[in-house]
Amino acid sequence: MNEQLSKEDMMVICYSHQKLLFHIAFGITRDYHLAQDVVQETFIKAYRKLDTVVDDAKLRSWLSSIVTRTAIDFVRKEKRRKEVLETEITYQEVASYKNVEEEVDHLLLQKEISKAFGVLNLNQQSVLHLKVVEGMKEKEIAEALHLNQNNVKTVLYRARKKLSMYLAEINYA
Repeated sequence: MNEQLSKEDMMVICYSHQKLLFHIAFGITRDYHLAQDVVQETFIKAYRKLDTVVDDAKLRSWLSSIVTRTAIDFVRKEKRRKEVLETEITYQEVASYKNVEEEVDHLLLQKEISKAFGVLNLNQQSVLHLKVVEGMKEKEIAEALHLNQNNVKTVLYRARKKLSMYLAEINYA
């Protein structure tokens, strides 16, 4: 690319790629406003590193990979933020339980689920999270994580098997 990039050049790049990048971001985040933020952040990152692009023909794929990684980062941040909120809500719910037995069962179930999720490796956790929590299809997960669709299916199968084995061990222990 050129050493000197004008504001007009960047505007052309943004205009010509914004729909594609929004589509990718929305496919990962499943949130309209969050996807807009992801696209904006992508263009900021791209503008800062545009001088590293050697071939103009690869600009589209370069931007696509930036938006994918940025969207995944945003989803992770949102997940952490929601976990904090859910923890606060959980404590409020627990306080409203009429039956102490229900409260204990609820807390034990939450701990079991957290432990079970912890036995998975990071790759399995992220793929399973995108499938179960975000409701993404295998094809969307493959695109978002730059994996082969068959690999995604294998990772999901192994993660589910590992979880079921772990939960079976807990129930028999």
